[in-house]
Amino acid sequence: MKNTMSNLLNLTSAQLIKAANIKDRIEALTKELNGLLGTSAPVVKAAKPAKRGMSASGRAAVSAAAKLRWAKINAAKAKPAVVKSAVKAVVVKPAKKKFTMSAAAKAKISAAAKARWAKIKAAKK
Repeated sequence: MKNTMSNLLNLTSAQLIKAANIKDRIEALTKELNGLLGTSAPVVKAAKPAKRGMSASGRAAVSAAAKLRWAKINAAKAKPAVVKSAVKAVVVKPAKKKFTMSAAAKAKISAAAKARWAKIKAAKK
């Protein structure tokens, strides 16, 4: 293959054209011969690349490792972790709980917004 490529690179354009013409003639003669003999040219299918998959045991191992990683992450979030450094120990606090609004506060804000929009709509009329 390597020699063929180097040979093709060393050919002149006239030689390449002549080679293409010869190849065309060969194909035409092959078709004519197949027509006389009543056979068709063999169809060469390109080989499909093999599908890469994972065995059930491999998939189970990956799943188990992921679950273990997440268990460690969730465990670290649940309690404050102490990170030791060369200078001093630093305590890492867990993230604060997000502020949640009460139902009464939401209703009050909604009523105020509705009143504001009613006032704007009335001013347009």
